[in-house]
Amino acid sequence: MKNHIWGSTPRAPMAAAMPWKSAEWLQEELESSGGSSLLLLDCRPHELFESSHIETAINLAIPSLMLRRLKKGNLPIRSIIPNNEDKERFAKRCKADTVLLYDEATAEWQQDSGAPSSVLGLLLQKLRDDGCKAFYLKGGFNKFQTEYSEHCETNLDTSSPTNSPPTSVLGLGGLRISSDCSDGESDREPSSATESDGSPVPNNQPAFPVQILPYLYLGCAKDSTNLDVLGKYGIKYILNVTPNLPNMFEHDGEFKYKQIPISDHWSQNLSQFFPEAIAFIDEARSKKCGILVHCLAGISRSVTVTVAYLMQKLNLSLNDAYDFVKRKKSNISPNFNFMGQLLDFERTLGLNSPCDNRSPTEQLYFTTPTNHNLFPLNTLEST
Repeated sequence: MKNHIWGSTPRAPMAAAMPWKSAEWLQEELESSGGSSLLLLDCRPHELFESSHIETAINLAIPSLMLRRLKKGNLPIRSIIPNNEDKERFAKRCKADTVLLYDEATAEWQQDSGAPSSVLGLLLQKLRDDGCKAFYLKGGFNKFQTEYSEHCETNLDTSSPTNSPPTSVLGLGGLRISSDCSDGESDREPSSATESDGSPVPNNQPAFPVQILPYLYLGCAKDSTNLDVLGKYGIKYILNVTPNLPNMFEHDGEFKYKQIPISDHWSQNLSQFFPEAIAFIDEARSKKCGILVHCLAGISRSVTVTVAYLMQKLNLSLNDAYDFVKRKKSNISPNFNFMGQLLDFERTLGLNSPCDNRSPTEQLYFTTPTNHNLFPLNTLEST
């Protein structure tokens, strides 16, 4: 008889205690049936999952950037699973099978009456609220690997971060995003299958393109069709990050265009266009010409390209580059997959992604990726 150990009775309130299963219970499940009636979800950063994980597990790491959307109930768990096969497996089995989540080492759950703040707690509560038979593994991966290493898959030849495929990068746990800023409206076209959080665009957003650096402007589709706006800011280059919006003045000879045919959808690989987009922006700025980077709403695709440019040209981490843009335009909201591609780009550039405890009121300076040097904001903005 299997030893089922629970942290609470089935009818206990969620806030009182979280239900859990023991490492011994999981070992017996894997031994007896190969986990055929069990859905294992690994909540650790992608790097740790790639290094070693429990057999049959699906990686379900989620960055702090997306936690707010998940807390608000606007982000389906299925949408944060990177692999299509795993998405289907989750969709088919999450309601029928026992779902077991694990992190690195959670042993005892101390849950107050408020909403869970950890990734594990948030995912566990959402799954149970959705009617899933969800539990967490007591002691996490560390305990299970120590006792039952034969059921763990370990990659002894771990690839360097620069070789990680963009579509698999989800370990953004160190990304620090201020919690008091709105996620904004999702930059989606009507045909997009990407879920939106439905938040309205804040009323205090600027009506015209936002200057990110000298000669570099971030805007929306409407900005790209307004000759008065383009003339006012000396914009002669336009980077159109959409597959179907027209280059309005392409045949007039006054503007130079580049179009990146990417939809705002989780399946799109925007990172493949980073080099040519960065080169196009550099060309404009070297000639002291204004360049407008735009998509449809100006908050997802164009932001992703702009952040990538700052990362490469200013040697900023993803966290710092994202914060730099968000200071200028607070409603930015790149889709989750694009954030994963930016993380992989950060690794390719060999940058660090520091996680610090600075409050928004204290962020009067940007630090270099190593946190050793401080630069006033106006120094970066004049670059």
